[in-house]
Amino acid sequence: MLLDPGMDLTLRPMRYPDFYERFRAAIRNTWTVEEVELHSDLADLARMTPQERHLINRLVAFFATGDSIVANNLVLNLYQHVNAPEARLYLSRQLFEEAVHVQFYLTLLDTYLPDPDERVKAFAAIQHIPSIRDKAEFCFRWIDSIGSLQRLETAAERRQFLLNLICFAACIEGLFFYGAFAYVYWFRSRGLLGGLATGTNWVFRDESMHMEFAFSVVDTVRAEEPELFDDELGKQVTAMLEEAVAAELAFAEDLCGEGMPGMGVEQMRQYLEYVADQRLARLGLPQRYGSANPFAFMELQDVQELANFFERRVSAYQVAVEGNVSFDETF
Repeated sequence: MLLDPGMDLTLRPMRYPDFYERFRAAIRNTWTVEEVELHSDLADLARMTPQERHLINRLVAFFATGDSIVANNLVLNLYQHVNAPEARLYLSRQLFEEAVHVQFYLTLLDTYLPDPDERVKAFAAIQHIPSIRDKAEFCFRWIDSIGSLQRLETAAERRQFLLNLICFAACIEGLFFYGAFAYVYWFRSRGLLGGLATGTNWVFRDESMHMEFAFSVVDTVRAEEPELFDDELGKQVTAMLEEAVAAELAFAEDLCGEGMPGMGVEQMRQYLEYVADQRLARLGLPQRYGSANPFAFMELQDVQELANFFERRVSAYQVAVEGNVSFDETF
C-alpha cells in the first residue's frame, strides 16, 4: 500500500498511473521567473496610498519564506513516506516548482524594495512581524509533529502523517496562499500590479496542482486503509482548519487595517471561511462555516486563463503543444 514503509523503485507495472500523469502535466506547465516583467509595477507602487503600500510590504514579506517552508516539509517529511516511484516523481517536480517560486519572490523583493535594509527586514519577517510569525509557527509545529517518524508502522503513525499532509495541502497551500493570492488579484481588478499578477497566475496554477496531488494521495490512502479515517481524524482536521483561518484572519487585520474599497477584514473573513469549507468538502468532511465567496474577482481563478492575442507576454501557455495544426482551419 501507498504508506507501507520502504522505497519501491519499480515503475512497471505502474501501480498509480494518476500520479505519473500529474507529473507529466506539471512538466507541461514549466515557466521561468525571467518571463515575468515586474518593473512595470513600479509606477503603480509610487502612486499607492500608505495603507496600500503597507499591505504590499507585508504581503511580500510573507511570500519571502512561505514556499521555503513548504519545500522543507516536502523534503523532510513527505518524500520518504509516500512509497510509490511515480508519486515521488511528482514530489521531485513539486520541489523544483517551489524553488522557482522562491526565486520569483526573491526577484519580487529586490524589485519592490530597493533599500537593502528593507529587504533584510522582509526576509526576517517571521521573527519580528507577529502576524507572519504566528503563521510560520503553525507550519513549523506541523513539520515537527512527524519529524521523528522514520517509518509508518502503526495506524497512529499513519494518521500523524496524514494530518501533516492535509495541513500543508488544505491549510498552507490551500488557505494561507489562497488568502495571499486574493490580495494580488484585488490589485489586478483595479488595473494595478500587472507584473505581480502575471507571476501569481503561474504560482497559483502550480499551487492548485500541488494541493490536488496531495488530496489524491489522501484519496488513495482512504481507498486502501479506510479504517484510518475515523471521526477523531475528521475532528482534528476541522480544528486544524479553524486554527489556520484564525491565523490568516490575524494577518488580514494587520494588512487591511480599517479596510479599503473592496478589501477589508470582514470580506477576508468570509473568503477564508468559504475556502476552508471548500477544503473540508474536498476531504469528505462537513463544512464548518457556510460563508459565500465575497470576491467576484476570485470566482474564475481556478480556470486557466485564455491568453489575449495582443498580450505582450502569453501568460497561460504550456511548454509543448501536442497534435497537428493546419493553417486552413477555422479558428
